[in-house]
Amino acid sequence: MKKGKTLLLFLSFLLLPLSMVGAPGENVRQRLLFNQDWSFHLGDIKGAESKTYDDSSWRKLSLPHDWAIEGEFSEDHPAGSGGGALPGGIGWYRKTFVATASMKGKRIYIDFDGVYMNAEVFINGVSLGIRPYGYISFRHDLTPYIIQGKENVLAVRVDNAEQPNSRWYSGAGIYRNVWLSITNSLHVDLWGTYVTTPVANAQKASIKADVTLKNTTASVLKAEVVSYLLDATQKVVSQASAQNISVTPQGVAVCSQLLHLDRPKLWTLETPYLYSLRTEVKVGSKTVDVYDTPVGIRSFSFDSSQGFILNGERIKIKGVCMHHDLGCLGAAINVRAMERQLEILKEMGCNGIRCSHNPPAPELLDLCDRMGFVVMDETFDMWRKRKTTYDYSLYFNEWHERDLSDHILRDRNHPSIFMWSIGNEVLEQWTHADADTLDIKEANLLLNMKRDKKSLAADGKELSVNSLLTKKLVDMVKALDPTRPVTAGNNEPDPSNHLFRSGALDLIGFNYHETYFKDVPRNFPGKPFIVTESTSALMTRGYYRMPSDSMYIWPTRWDIPFHDDSYSCSSYDNCHAPWGTTHEESWKLVKNNDFISGMYLWTGFDYLGEPTPYWWPARSSYFGVIDLAGFPKDVYYMYQSEWTDKTVLHVFPHWNWQKGERVDLWAYYSNADEVELFVNGKSCGIRKKEKDVYHVSWRVTFEPGTVRVVSRKNGKEVLSRELHTAGEPARIRLSADRNSIKADGVDLSFVTVDILDRDGNLCPHADNLVKFEVDGAAFVSGVDNGSPISSESFKKPERKAFYGKCLVVLQNNTAQGVITLKATSAGLQEGALTLEAR
Repeated sequence: MKKGKTLLLFLSFLLLPLSMVGAPGENVRQRLLFNQDWSFHLGDIKGAESKTYDDSSWRKLSLPHDWAIEGEFSEDHPAGSGGGALPGGIGWYRKTFVATASMKGKRIYIDFDGVYMNAEVFINGVSLGIRPYGYISFRHDLTPYIIQGKENVLAVRVDNAEQPNSRWYSGAGIYRNVWLSITNSLHVDLWGTYVTTPVANAQKASIKADVTLKNTTASVLKAEVVSYLLDATQKVVSQASAQNISVTPQGVAVCSQLLHLDRPKLWTLETPYLYSLRTEVKVGSKTVDVYDTPVGIRSFSFDSSQGFILNGERIKIKGVCMHHDLGCLGAAINVRAMERQLEILKEMGCNGIRCSHNPPAPELLDLCDRMGFVVMDETFDMWRKRKTTYDYSLYFNEWHERDLSDHILRDRNHPSIFMWSIGNEVLEQWTHADADTLDIKEANLLLNMKRDKKSLAADGKELSVNSLLTKKLVDMVKALDPTRPVTAGNNEPDPSNHLFRSGALDLIGFNYHETYFKDVPRNFPGKPFIVTESTSALMTRGYYRMPSDSMYIWPTRWDIPFHDDSYSCSSYDNCHAPWGTTHEESWKLVKNNDFISGMYLWTGFDYLGEPTPYWWPARSSYFGVIDLAGFPKDVYYMYQSEWTDKTVLHVFPHWNWQKGERVDLWAYYSNADEVELFVNGKSCGIRKKEKDVYHVSWRVTFEPGTVRVVSRKNGKEVLSRELHTAGEPARIRLSADRNSIKADGVDLSFVTVDILDRDGNLCPHADNLVKFEVDGAAFVSGVDNGSPISSESFKKPERKAFYGKCLVVLQNNTAQGVITLKATSAGLQEGALTLEAR
């Protein structure tokens, strides 16, 4: 036995049981976070799956892990700039553990929340299979191969070598959590509860629970299922039971129960109250399993004229699309990093998240449940027809049924999910995309159809294979969850679109094509409508191209990269992709049309990959309302002024220009009638917002000094803001989002670094190189500055400022105590900060 490599599963600090309810001392179900003490090697090795392979020279690490984010940026990487200009390859992970005698007779499962991609899992040299889709969660049963009381070796080969395989940065490796689940032979199956609320109002609620029991023995077992509804304080507020549930040998059985509750606390966007359903399984007098499921009690509908209705109240969905990377942390999930993103979006007024374009990490949905977001949960970016050379289309025919089913089963209990999306801009949608790429045999196999079976559209014409495929996918979702509508993101608005012609979509979804919005009620009578993707405005935080009333539409076409030596896009909301619009134009249409349920704008945060409108050296997007480092762009405050009740006054750009230069000053404001601009004390005029224009502006001649803007309501001052001409960079200011973090080895503090002049003004053009030193209970987990073209390492403890700002992310190292951060730069007064881990 190699020293330092053995995991004793009975060590209490590694056990994270889902629930330990039952008779005293009973160990009915354990769910162990299996992230610690892995060995990793980048590169393929023959025989690395073998139990006897010597991995002592491999790197030791903890999961989640993304090896690609640790690499160097290069245009030569096979993924290209579209994939973030970071490396792929093949990697191996190994973990040694001991199964104790107390686990004898138990079922032992390994659960992966996500591995990118082509994950082949081995236990003691035996292959348990390959799961191609890098965004899906999956389980393997280790029980037949476990050696009791001795070392067991889990090995995972991850193959992300063939690229490009996503249209954005995918990450590489075991980038989500891994769990070891230990159960009795009779237990609640994987994702084995389904909880709905057929009645949900302020007076009463009924909660329906379908529980799937799995019997892994060779005998018929009789079980009793007791369900307890617990409130947020863990008090039992309702319960139901069912006896003599017969479960066949090596089979499953479903038990359905109905619970009732008077005066429930409803799940709303403002107060997302969560109950939990505790399912207790008994055989005789013995409790053999306990399983908890989150419950949010709410009612909702989508209406073709009124839009989205939650608990009887019309609500406009004000959402954003989000890719899964976490900026400088890459694809490796971290709950605090995701929570920070959602907090920033919530402060903006955002109430919706579209998981584009793949199943998200389960923890993201947990956060949306707790924080109150309307989630569109999406499964596929492509079906049979490919978008990149090595994408999921290679696996769709074989794997789409399993992947779609697993996705719905995993996520269907989250109260934050209000709609499913079966695809994004799939190429099968197009009117000219017919069935000639499939022969009859392949089509029948794919669609599970008999050759003579026909299905007709509303116009009486026979449906195409692509329409039938749409219907098949929707039917699969409906069989698993009939409570939510199914949609898809479509960028062909024509009713002849094969997905629309199927008649299967409950909710019409358009990506862009805002000129067609008005035709939706006529072209799709009785069908609710949502803008599944909108805007695609382009902005670089801190960069401004004047005159601000000139529009820059870049690139010429989606597949022709644009070139401009600045590699920057204007933050005046005067630059957008040719298929998109400005932020103000998109919001105007959604705001002023009741039949539009809402919008998911592209995107909330910048993300790695897809650097429209440019290509290398650009390696991340320009679409975000918030940059890659988490710093809001100016348009953030337009949304805050429209999407919240906050009193807002935001003035931009900075006030450092050439003397005599004509400068456009914009202001976003709310809760005021007018705003007035003063330059060095002299009024430049009062402005009031015009209908459907969400900013005011002035064109003035620059002179060094002070800009002051005042907002007024009924003649009285509401807010004022000042901009000052900054001098030369003089010092560094550090500010942490949290000064106290958990000593758990994963918690984070995000520290903003500002370059200031001697008077404390932000230097808007500063690009000083800042170096970081950390002492105590943390280390530098990542650095960033929001620049889409920086080729600096995300992991090196230094970063150049970008328009005066950068970011350093501190991660706890499992120790408790003081954390000291020091930031230095040549010629500047250093910045220092003290935090605590406890």
